[in-house]
Amino acid sequence: MRFKFPIRSILGISVMMSGMTFGAFAQNFEGTWESLGLYKCPEWFRDAKLGIFLHWGPSSVAAVDSWYGRNMYVQGQRAYEYHVKTFGHPSKFGFKDLIQLWKAENFDPDRLVRVFKQAGAGYIVPVASFHDNFDLWDSTYQRWNAVKMGPKKDIVALWRKAALANGLKFGASTHMDRTLSWFNTSKGSDTTGPLAGIPYDGSDPQNADLYGPKNDEDPAWPYLPKNAPEFWRKTWAIRTRDLIDKYHPDLLYFDGGIPYVDVGLPLVAHFYNENQKWNGGRLDAVLNLKKTKVSGAYREGMCVQDLERSKLEGIKPEPWQTDTSIGPWFYERGARYETPDAIIDMFVDIVSKNGNLLLNIPLRADGTLDAEETALLAEMAKWMAVNGEAIFGSRPWIVYGEGPTSVKADYSERIEDVFTSQDFRFTTKGNAIYAACLNWPGERVTIKSLNVLRPDEIRSVRMLGVDQDLEWTLKKEGLSIKRPAKKPCNYAFVFKIVRGNGGGSDH
Repeated sequence: MRFKFPIRSILGISVMMSGMTFGAFAQNFEGTWESLGLYKCPEWFRDAKLGIFLHWGPSSVAAVDSWYGRNMYVQGQRAYEYHVKTFGHPSKFGFKDLIQLWKAENFDPDRLVRVFKQAGAGYIVPVASFHDNFDLWDSTYQRWNAVKMGPKKDIVALWRKAALANGLKFGASTHMDRTLSWFNTSKGSDTTGPLAGIPYDGSDPQNADLYGPKNDEDPAWPYLPKNAPEFWRKTWAIRTRDLIDKYHPDLLYFDGGIPYVDVGLPLVAHFYNENQKWNGGRLDAVLNLKKTKVSGAYREGMCVQDLERSKLEGIKPEPWQTDTSIGPWFYERGARYETPDAIIDMFVDIVSKNGNLLLNIPLRADGTLDAEETALLAEMAKWMAVNGEAIFGSRPWIVYGEGPTSVKADYSERIEDVFTSQDFRFTTKGNAIYAACLNWPGERVTIKSLNVLRPDEIRSVRMLGVDQDLEWTLKKEGLSIKRPAKKPCNYAFVFKIVRGNGGGSDH
C-alpha cells in the first residue's frame, strides 16, 4: 500500500509527501517526543569513533576570541580593546564590516579532509552558522551568508563535496538559535570615554537581520532567548531546514537541546524522514543534542547525546559523543593546544565507554592549519596507523577499564586527566579484547580485569605494532604480560588478547 502523509512544515504549511512506499522506511517519524523516541543510532556512527569539528568564520579574522562577535561590543573585554585598536570603534566598524574581511583565500577542503582522514576521522562537522548569525552556505533566508559576502564561496557545499569524495560522512552544526540574545551587546554603547552613549552598529534597524531586532532579552544573557517570539522560532527552523534540504547531512548538531520545541520536533522528524529518502530507506541520521539547563529541550533515546568538553565516568549502553577542541573553539593567535598524548588518552577513554570524540580543529582565516595543528594531526595519524584496529568498529568490553585515575564528568576547558601505566581501557572486536595501557608500563604488567578469562581460551597475546607473541601468565590476580622491549608508538600502548580454542601459555 502507498501512503501520502503530511509533515507539519516549519512555516505552518502542510506539505504532502507522496510516491514513497511506507514500508521502505526504517521508521516513519512524526513531530512528537513519542515518535522520535523510536530512533536508533546508525552503525556508521558507532564504528567511526572520531569526527572533526570545524569552527571557522569571520571571528577567525580577528583571531583573539572565540566569542569575538559578542565581546567586541563589551567595553573592557580583550576583544573590544583589540577591535578598537585594529579596526575602529564598533559604532563605526562592526561585525558586519569584519565579515567583508574574511576571504578564505587559501581554503583547500579536499587537502584538509585527507589530513583529517589520515588522523582517523570518519566524519566532519563544519559549523554552518555560529551564534553570529552568518550562514556559511547559499542560504535562501539569510542575506548575510558566505556566498554573497566575505569569501563569496559556498563553504558548506565545499566541505560536503570533499568529505564524500574521501569516503567520510558529512555533518553540519547550527548555533544561530541564540543569536537574538547573544548579539544584544551590539545594541549597547560605551559607558565611559569620548564615545560614551554613541550606539554601536547593532542599534541600526538596517542591520537587524544580522544582529537581531530590538528585543527584551537581558544583554548579559548569552544563551537561548528566554522569551523568543514566534518569528524568531520560525526563522531558526526555516533556515535549519534549508541547510538540511540543500546539503543532506547525515549528522546534525545543535549547540544544546532542541531550542524551540513547537517548530523543533517537526523539524527533527523531517530530518529523520528525509535522511531515509537519501539513503534508500536506511536511517543514517545522527542528531547531536545536549542535556543542559540553558539551551533547549532534551529527552533520552530520540537522539545521540553530546557532552561539550566533558566525559562520562562509565559505559553508556547507547552511543554518545564528547565534543571538545584542541584549544579555543575559533582560531586564536598564540593559543596553547592540547598535546597528542592528552588527546589520544582522552579518545581511548571515551571509546572504551561507547562514545565518540568530535574534536575541533580551528582554521586560520585563510582556511589553513598552522604548523602546530599540522604536527598534532600527524601524530594522531601515526598512532592510528598502529592502533586503529582497537578503535574503529570496536565495541565496549564488559568493563571500560581499570586503574587509579578517575575521570571527572564535569565541564572543563582543559583536558586534565593524567593517566598512568596502571590505567587501562578496554575495547573488543570479533574474538579479540584490546587493552590500552595509557602510559608505557614496566617490564611486566598485570591487567586485573582479565582474570575472568581462562588460560585455555587465550590463543595469543601481542602488542599492536609488534610482530611477535608476548609471554603471558593468567592467575587470579589477572593477566600478567611481559611487554616488548621497544615502544611501537608514542602513546596509549595496546595489548591484543585473541581468544579461541587451544594455544596460549600459562607458564
